[in-house]
Amino acid sequence: MRLLVRQIVHWQQPRWSAIATTGNVSRADLVHRLVQEIANLAADAEGEPRRVVPRLDNDLALPDQLRVVTADLLAADAGAEALARAAAEVTATRNAL
Repeated sequence: MRLLVRQIVHWQQPRWSAIATTGNVSRADLVHRLVQEIANLAADAEGEPRRVVPRLDNDLALPDQLRVVTADLLAADAGAEALARAAAEVTATRNAL
């Protein structure tokens, strides 16, 4: 996750709006999907209902959202399977950007 955040934290709006290398979605939409997936894994690990992560107007907030949901996942003492799934999602996202 740290590698991904370092990759995207300095991006400005035009870079966020660009289409990702896979699929027909913007880079911002792809990262937001990752944020939502990690939030879902954290909710599952905590035994809580899944909640929609808001899609903020400013894409520059996405690295911070990613940091927060990752911290939530780690604080939830998620099992090895959930952590492996999160790592796979991060890797897939990095490759798609």
